[in-house]
Amino acid sequence: MRIVLYVSLLIIGSSCNSSVKEVPKQMDVVSHEGDTSSRDDIIWDNILTSQEVAAGWVLLFDGKQIDQWHLFKNTDSMDGWKASDGTIYHNPQEGMGYDLVSNKAYEDFEFMLDWKIEDCGNSGIFWNVQENDGFDKTWQSAPEMQILDNKCHPDNKYPTHRAGDLYDMIETSIVNVKPAGQWNRIKIQSRDGVVDLWQNGVRVVSFTMHTPEWDKMVAKSKFKNMKNFGKARKGHIALQDHGNHVWFKNIKIRELQ
Repeated sequence: MRIVLYVSLLIIGSSCNSSVKEVPKQMDVVSHEGDTSSRDDIIWDNILTSQEVAAGWVLLFDGKQIDQWHLFKNTDSMDGWKASDGTIYHNPQEGMGYDLVSNKAYEDFEFMLDWKIEDCGNSGIFWNVQENDGFDKTWQSAPEMQILDNKCHPDNKYPTHRAGDLYDMIETSIVNVKPAGQWNRIKIQSRDGVVDLWQNGVRVVSFTMHTPEWDKMVAKSKFKNMKNFGKARKGHIALQDHGNHVWFKNIKIRELQ
Protein backbone atom coordinates (compact mmCIF):
# COMPACT_ATOMS: atom_id res chain seq x y z
CA MET A 1 0.00 0.00 0.00
CA ARG A 2 1.44 3.37 -0.94
CA ILE A 3 0.72 6.54 0.97
CA VAL A 4 1.57 10.00 -0.36
CA LEU A 5 4.12 11.97 1.66
CA TYR A 6 3.52 15.56 2.69
CA VAL A 7 6.28 17.38 4.56
CA SER A 8 5.97 20.93 5.79
CA LEU A 9 8.20 21.47 8.81
CA LEU A 10 10.68 19.64 11.03
CA ILE A 11 9.74 19.75 14.69
CA ILE A 12 12.14 18.84 17.42
CA GLY A 13 10.61 17.10 20.40
CA SER A 14 11.71 15.02 23.29
CA SER A 15 10.60 12.07 25.40
CA CYS A 16 11.60 10.83 28.81
CA ASN A 17 13.82 8.12 27.31
CA SER A 18 15.26 9.74 24.20
CA SER A 19 15.56 12.82 22.10
CA VAL A 20 12.75 12.48 19.56
CA LYS A 21 12.87 14.42 16.33
CA GLU A 22 9.32 14.56 15.10
CA VAL A 23 8.04 15.14 11.59
CA PRO A 24 4.63 16.79 11.23
CA LYS A 25 1.62 14.53 11.49
CA GLN A 26 0.86 15.21 7.81
CA MET A 27 3.87 13.05 6.87
CA ASP A 28 3.02 9.41 6.25
CA VAL A 29 5.20 6.51 5.19
CA VAL A 30 5.21 3.65 2.75
CA SER A 31 3.68 0.61 4.42
CA HIS A 32 3.65 -3.12 3.67
CA GLU A 33 1.30 -4.94 6.03
CA GLY A 34 2.38 -2.74 8.90
CA ASP A 35 6.05 -2.51 7.97
CA THR A 36 7.38 1.00 7.32
CA SER A 37 9.89 0.17 4.62
CA SER A 38 11.60 1.45 1.50
CA ARG A 39 11.67 5.17 2.25
CA ASP A 40 14.84 5.54 0.15
CA ASP A 41 13.53 8.73 -1.46
CA ILE A 42 13.07 10.47 1.90
CA ILE A 43 15.89 12.60 3.26
CA TRP A 44 14.78 12.22 6.88
CA ASP A 45 16.79 9.81 9.03
CA ASN A 46 16.58 9.03 12.73
CA ILE A 47 13.21 10.72 13.19
CA LEU A 48 9.68 9.73 14.09
CA THR A 49 6.55 10.82 12.31
CA SER A 50 3.69 12.17 14.39
CA GLN A 51 1.80 8.97 13.63
CA GLU A 52 4.68 6.88 14.99
CA VAL A 53 4.87 8.97 18.16
CA ALA A 54 1.13 8.54 18.69
CA ALA A 55 1.50 4.77 18.16
CA GLY A 56 4.14 4.54 20.87
CA TRP A 57 7.37 4.35 18.87
CA VAL A 58 10.55 5.74 20.45
CA LEU A 59 13.97 6.29 18.92
CA LEU A 60 16.91 4.29 20.24
CA PHE A 61 19.36 6.51 18.34
CA ASP A 62 19.00 10.20 17.53
CA GLY A 63 21.77 10.30 14.92
CA LYS A 64 24.27 11.85 17.31
CA GLN A 65 24.55 10.01 20.63
CA ILE A 66 24.74 6.31 21.56
CA ASP A 67 23.55 7.00 25.09
CA GLN A 68 20.79 4.39 24.94
CA TRP A 69 23.32 1.60 24.35
CA HIS A 70 26.32 0.05 26.08
CA LEU A 71 28.79 -2.74 25.45
CA PHE A 72 27.67 -6.18 26.59
CA LYS A 73 28.36 -6.43 30.34
CA ASN A 74 30.53 -3.31 30.10
CA THR A 75 29.33 0.23 30.72
CA ASP A 76 32.78 1.84 30.91
CA SER A 77 33.72 2.13 27.23
CA MET A 78 32.39 2.04 23.67
CA ASP A 79 35.38 0.34 22.03
CA GLY A 80 34.78 -0.03 18.32
CA TRP A 81 31.38 1.69 18.29
CA LYS A 82 30.59 5.36 17.65
CA ALA A 83 28.06 7.74 16.15
CA SER A 84 29.23 8.71 12.66
CA ASP A 85 27.38 10.61 9.91
CA GLY A 86 23.98 9.86 11.41
CA THR A 87 24.67 6.16 11.97
CA ILE A 88 25.85 3.84 14.70
CA TYR A 89 29.06 2.58 13.16
CA HIS A 90 31.28 -0.31 14.16
CA ASN A 91 34.94 -0.02 13.18
CA PRO A 92 36.83 -3.25 13.91
CA GLN A 93 40.14 -1.35 13.82
CA GLU A 94 39.04 0.54 16.94
CA GLY A 95 37.81 -2.42 18.98
CA MET A 96 36.62 -5.99 18.48
CA GLY A 97 34.57 -8.59 20.28
CA TYR A 98 32.01 -6.39 22.01
CA ASP A 99 28.36 -6.41 20.98
CA LEU A 100 26.32 -3.25 21.55
CA VAL A 101 23.35 -3.78 23.87
CA SER A 102 20.29 -1.62 24.56
CA ASN A 103 20.17 -0.11 28.04
CA LYS A 104 16.56 -1.21 28.44
CA ALA A 105 15.14 -4.74 28.31
CA TYR A 106 11.96 -5.51 26.35
CA GLU A 107 9.36 -8.27 26.31
CA ASP A 108 6.65 -7.74 23.68
CA PHE A 109 7.75 -5.24 21.05
CA GLU A 110 8.22 -4.15 17.46
CA PHE A 111 11.79 -3.16 16.61
CA MET A 112 13.03 -1.61 13.38
CA LEU A 113 16.30 -0.40 11.92
CA ASP A 114 18.24 0.04 8.69
CA TRP A 115 21.60 -1.68 8.25
CA LYS A 116 24.40 -1.94 5.72
CA ILE A 117 27.51 -4.09 5.79
CA GLU A 118 30.91 -3.94 4.14
CA ASP A 119 31.91 -6.34 1.35
CA CYS A 120 31.94 -9.93 2.62
CA GLY A 121 30.80 -8.75 6.07
CA ASN A 122 28.83 -10.42 8.85
CA SER A 123 26.80 -9.05 11.78
CA GLY A 124 23.44 -9.67 13.41
CA ILE A 125 20.61 -8.43 15.62
CA PHE A 126 19.70 -10.25 18.84
CA TRP A 127 16.73 -9.94 21.17
CA ASN A 128 16.00 -11.31 24.67
CA VAL A 129 19.70 -10.92 25.48
CA GLN A 130 20.61 -11.75 29.09
CA GLU A 131 23.48 -9.97 30.85
CA ASN A 132 23.71 -12.00 34.03
CA ASP A 133 26.71 -14.03 35.17
CA GLY A 134 25.55 -17.14 33.36
CA PHE A 135 26.40 -15.71 29.94
CA ASP A 136 29.67 -14.48 28.43
CA LYS A 137 28.30 -13.61 24.98
CA THR A 138 25.00 -12.29 23.66
CA TRP A 139 24.47 -15.31 21.42
CA GLN A 140 24.58 -17.72 24.35
CA SER A 141 21.10 -16.60 25.44
CA ALA A 142 19.48 -14.87 22.50
CA PRO A 143 18.19 -15.71 19.01
CA GLU A 144 19.61 -13.74 16.09
CA MET A 145 18.38 -12.23 12.85
CA GLN A 146 21.37 -12.58 10.58
CA ILE A 147 23.11 -9.73 8.75
CA LEU A 148 25.37 -10.88 5.92
CA ASP A 149 26.85 -10.02 2.57
CA ASN A 150 25.31 -13.06 0.89
CA LYS A 151 27.56 -12.66 -2.13
CA CYS A 152 30.95 -13.46 -0.66
CA HIS A 153 30.92 -14.13 3.09
CA PRO A 154 31.79 -17.81 3.72
CA ASP A 155 28.52 -18.33 5.62
CA ASN A 156 26.62 -17.95 2.35
CA LYS A 157 26.97 -21.68 1.78
CA TYR A 158 24.74 -22.43 4.78
CA PRO A 159 21.00 -22.03 4.06
CA THR A 160 20.21 -20.68 7.56
CA HIS A 161 23.20 -18.33 7.86
CA ARG A 162 22.20 -15.73 5.27
CA ALA A 163 20.77 -12.26 5.63
CA GLY A 164 17.33 -12.23 7.27
CA ASP A 165 17.54 -15.82 8.52
CA LEU A 166 16.78 -16.86 12.07
CA TYR A 167 20.41 -17.78 12.46
CA ASP A 168 21.17 -21.51 12.21
CA MET A 169 17.49 -22.42 12.45
CA ILE A 170 15.17 -20.99 9.75
CA GLU A 171 16.06 -19.61 6.32
CA THR A 172 14.15 -16.74 4.77
CA SER A 173 11.13 -17.49 2.59
CA ILE A 174 12.67 -15.35 -0.17
CA VAL A 175 16.12 -13.88 -0.72
CA ASN A 176 15.64 -10.11 -0.91
CA VAL A 177 18.73 -8.66 0.74
CA LYS A 178 20.46 -5.76 -1.02
CA PRO A 179 24.18 -5.91 -1.91
CA ALA A 180 26.95 -4.89 0.48
CA GLY A 181 27.15 -1.13 0.88
CA GLN A 182 23.40 -0.64 0.39
CA TRP A 183 20.80 -0.07 3.10
CA ASN A 184 18.42 -2.83 4.18
CA ARG A 185 15.41 -2.30 6.44
CA ILE A 186 14.35 -4.93 8.97
CA LYS A 187 11.62 -5.35 11.55
CA ILE A 188 11.43 -7.82 14.43
CA GLN A 189 8.02 -8.27 16.04
CA SER A 190 7.74 -10.39 19.16
CA ARG A 191 4.51 -10.87 21.11
CA ASP A 192 3.87 -13.71 23.57
CA GLY A 193 6.66 -15.69 21.95
CA VAL A 194 5.28 -15.35 18.41
CA VAL A 195 8.04 -13.79 16.30
CA ASP A 196 7.97 -12.36 12.77
CA LEU A 197 11.12 -11.19 10.98
CA TRP A 198 10.73 -8.69 8.14
CA GLN A 199 13.35 -7.69 5.58
CA ASN A 200 12.92 -4.93 3.01
CA GLY A 201 9.15 -4.89 3.36
CA VAL A 202 8.59 -8.66 3.30
CA ARG A 203 7.91 -11.01 6.19
CA VAL A 204 10.62 -13.59 5.62
CA VAL A 205 10.56 -15.73 8.80
CA SER A 206 7.83 -16.61 11.32
CA PHE A 207 8.03 -18.91 14.35
CA THR A 208 6.91 -19.36 17.95
CA MET A 209 9.30 -19.61 20.88
CA HIS A 210 8.83 -21.45 24.19
CA THR A 211 7.04 -24.42 22.64
CA PRO A 212 8.00 -28.08 22.11
CA GLU A 213 8.56 -27.25 18.42
CA TRP A 214 10.96 -24.46 19.40
CA ASP A 215 12.86 -26.80 21.70
CA LYS A 216 13.20 -29.34 18.89
CA MET A 217 14.51 -26.68 16.54
CA VAL A 218 17.10 -25.52 19.08
CA ALA A 219 18.13 -29.16 19.65
CA LYS A 220 19.04 -29.43 15.96
CA SER A 221 21.06 -26.22 15.96
CA LYS A 222 24.55 -25.23 17.10
CA PHE A 223 22.93 -23.99 20.33
CA LYS A 224 21.81 -27.46 21.41
CA ASN A 225 24.31 -27.66 24.28
CA MET A 226 23.41 -24.23 25.68
CA LYS A 227 20.71 -25.15 28.17
CA ASN A 228 19.46 -21.59 28.62
CA PHE A 229 19.54 -20.51 24.98
CA GLY A 230 16.25 -18.98 23.84
CA LYS A 231 14.56 -19.47 27.21
CA ALA A 232 14.15 -15.82 28.24
CA ARG A 233 10.88 -14.04 27.53
CA LYS A 234 12.35 -10.59 28.14
CA GLY A 235 15.76 -9.12 27.45
CA HIS A 236 17.93 -6.59 25.68
CA ILE A 237 18.37 -5.87 21.99
CA ALA A 238 21.94 -6.30 20.72
CA LEU A 239 23.88 -5.32 17.59
CA GLN A 240 26.68 -7.73 16.80
CA ASP A 241 30.37 -7.02 16.46
CA HIS A 242 31.53 -9.81 14.16
CA GLY A 243 34.78 -8.11 13.19
CA ASN A 244 33.45 -6.19 10.20
CA HIS A 245 32.48 -2.63 9.35
CA VAL A 246 28.71 -2.28 9.83
CA TRP A 247 26.34 0.68 10.04
CA PHE A 248 22.88 1.13 11.63
CA LYS A 249 20.34 3.97 11.52
CA ASN A 250 16.62 4.66 11.99
CA ILE A 251 16.63 2.50 15.11
CA LYS A 252 13.27 2.54 16.87
CA ILE A 253 11.05 0.39 19.03
CA ARG A 254 7.57 0.29 20.48
CA GLU A 255 6.45 -1.88 23.32
CA LEU A 256 3.28 -3.89 22.72
CA GLN A 257 0.59 -4.15 25.36
